[in-house]
Order: sequence, then C-alpha cells, then structure tokens
Amino acid sequence: MSAHAFRRSCLSLVLAVLLVGSAIVAHRPAWAEGSTSTLPYKIESFMLTNGMRVVVLPNHRSPIVVHMVWYRVGAADDPVGKSGIAHFLEHLMFKGTNTLKPGEFSRIVADNGGVENAFTAADYTAYFQVVARDRLEIVMGIEADRMVNLKLTDDIVLPERAVILEERSSRIDNDPAALLNEQLEAVQYARHPYGTPNIGWRHEMEGLTREDALAAYTRFYAPNNATLVVAGDITASELKPLAEKYYGTIAAKNLGERTRTTEPPPLAERRIVLRDARVSQPSLIRTYLAPAAASADRDTSTALAVLSDILGSNTTSRLYRSLTVENKTATYAGSAFHSLSIDWASFLLYAAPLPGVGMADLEAALDAAIANLLKDGVTEAELKESVERMKARALYALDDPQQIATIFGTVLSIGLAIEDIQNWPARLDAVTVEQINQAARAILRPERSVTGLLLPKAEG
Repeated sequence: MSAHAFRRSCLSLVLAVLLVGSAIVAHRPAWAEGSTSTLPYKIESFMLTNGMRVVVLPNHRSPIVVHMVWYRVGAADDPVGKSGIAHFLEHLMFKGTNTLKPGEFSRIVADNGGVENAFTAADYTAYFQVVARDRLEIVMGIEADRMVNLKLTDDIVLPERAVILEERSSRIDNDPAALLNEQLEAVQYARHPYGTPNIGWRHEMEGLTREDALAAYTRFYAPNNATLVVAGDITASELKPLAEKYYGTIAAKNLGERTRTTEPPPLAERRIVLRDARVSQPSLIRTYLAPAAASADRDTSTALAVLSDILGSNTTSRLYRSLTVENKTATYAGSAFHSLSIDWASFLLYAAPLPGVGMADLEAALDAAIANLLKDGVTEAELKESVERMKARALYALDDPQQIATIFGTVLSIGLAIEDIQNWPARLDAVTVEQINQAARAILRPERSVTGLLLPKAEG
C-alpha cells in the first residue's frame, strides 16, 4: 500500500539531501520569515499545547495542499530482535481504527481526489496526503484519528506480515545491488542500529506480532513526538484552528528517552564481495563513515556536501573525468553524501568497469583519484563552480510543495531546526577550500571505509 524509504540508498532521501544543500541558496529571501519575496515559501510555524510542532509553507499558485505527519521514530529505534517493526507498523496504520474499516482511510482520500502514501527511514516515519485545499479538513480528521485509535487484530496483522515479507523479497532479495547495499551497511556499523536494514532481517520479520506493533504504536505515536507540515494553498492563520481541532485535542505522552548504541571508532579497512548469477554488470561501491548533518561536527558535514558535488555529481566531475575520460576504466563513476541522519552519515563512491576492464584495475583507478585529491586538494575554481551548481539545482524544486514539505519534515525530524534550513546559505558561502581538503583527509581514510564488489557468480 505504501512506498518506503530504505535508508541512504533511497532516491527520495538523496533528493532531500540535494535540496537541503541547495534550494535555499538560490533564493534566500524566500525562506526568511517575514520575507517580501514573490516566491511562495514564507515559513510560518507554531506549537500546539500538547507539544506537536506545526510548520506551514504557503504556496498559492494552485489550490492544492500537501499534508504530512512526521513521527520521530524509525527503523533505528526497532527493539533488538524486532527489526522491521517501524516499517511494519507503517503498513498497519492503513488497516483501520475504531471508526474506520481496513482500507477505508485510503478509500476516503481517493474518493476526495487525493493521493496518499507513507515511508519509513532510519530516524523517522512519515505519512502524507495531497488533496485539494477544500478537502484538507477531511484528511486531517482521519490522520488524527489513526494517531490514537488504531485497531489491530491477528486477522489483520498476520496477512500484512506476509505482505512485508514479499516486499522484502521483491525489493531486496531479488535485487543483487540492494543485497550488496544491505551488506555494506551491516559491515559499516559494528554496533549502531543503522547497520540493520529498515525493512528488517527476514528471520526477525517472520516473528513480528500484533503485540510488537501495538507496543511501538503506544510508545511512539503521540502528538508530542510528531511534526505536522502543510505546504500549499493555505496560511498559518487558516490552518491553526484546524490543527487545534483535530490534533490539539490529543493528549501528549511520556515518551521516555530515545537511546541508541554508540558506534566504536573504526580501526580497520573492510571489504565484502557478493557474487550472484543475476549480475550482468559488475560494480564497485565504497562507503566512508562520516559525521551527519545533525551531529556536532557540522562544519565537516557541510564541507563534505560540497566535496561530494565536486567529486561525482555529474559528467564533468572529478571522478567521472578521471575514470571514464582519462583512464578509460569505467562506464560511470560518481559520489554521494547521505547526511540527513541523527547519528552518522555515509560518504559514497561508486563505479562500474568498461567491458574488458578488471575490477582490480577499476579499483586502482579509483584509489589513484582519491590519492590525487588528498595530495593536491580541491581548487577555488571547483568550489565556486560547485556552489553555483547547487544553487541552480534548486530552481526546479522551488515550486513543488511536496518536495519542500519533505525537506522541512526530514530536517525537523532529525533534530535540526527551521533556522538550520534558513542559515544553510551562510554555511555554504562560508565553506573554504581548506575546510573541504581537511574534511577529505579526515574522512576518506581506509579504516573508515567498506568496499563492496558486486560480481557475476563464477561458473562451475
């Protein structure tokens, strides 16, 4: 029924990273409260008395609104031995309440011309509807209803457990690249729950129960553990009475402390090889453990965002030029920095060999490119070009309320503030070549890395 954001490899999360790293740079006044900009993103925010944060992003260009509820609970909060329960609960939230029959939530949204979905990531779970402005109150009422009145029986839970197991089969088990990514994360994190797949390990998913789902629901689904983000044809003065009517009457809960296992410092370079008969194109991916956007090391995280753009964002980037044009070892090469997490981030390098090129030669070319970066560093020209690219990339997103709502929901759900989004242009402008080079030397170290090779299964 719903789409799910598998951790860092998820396309929507990558998009959010790119937008947070660029959208506000191009038109900073559009994000400032009280802005007189003609762009439609004046930020309005207020808090309900029960602790629920509400953020409104008015955009009056069309009579549409995006309504999103973000809970500060994700796969990294799954109890040990119960992996996948946050994602499973996301499915079960569509199965009915004391007043709605199973499937009726989705039927109501569809009957009113809307679309709806949900996704689970490591640090949060989000539910959204896109509807006409005059149907907003309808979806607010049913979303608030399932925040407190979810009704589950074994007749509902057990068939849905089969659904998530099939989802794992189709999305992970039947996709060698997804299996490699899953194994990379499991090896990258020795202790932290980011090493557990969002969808869960199959053998643990098979044992998830109604009681497990209700325990997670009872603990985490509360207004004071949620953020409401509404973007589109509405203002805060119009939304506030509705928010108070539907969400403001729900009692807050004593949530307890959100704790996670501490990851020990990485000491050894790690490698994994996955051979699968279904692989037709070998590939290489390397991940480095890096500070997240919400960590104390914000300067390094910001510098790495720019470094990733310089290294591998397009066909003129360093890695692509080095491996595909100059050395002629790769069909493609690039990098990504997945930073929107609470505890840790992943800096990724990836490439695939040209026909006839061995994986050893491909990896040697990648290593040489990184060695040159660490030796010579990036240049002022590269920094300037990167910032301009990041600004230009935003222009295609500014008029999409759903993308903007997703950015704000993600950032607030990992513990950052609206001010962190507003201040991003200043942080980006302040990045120096030396900061980027220092970040590269600190993070792109063998002991922080896991290198994964995806290979065809050897015959015989």
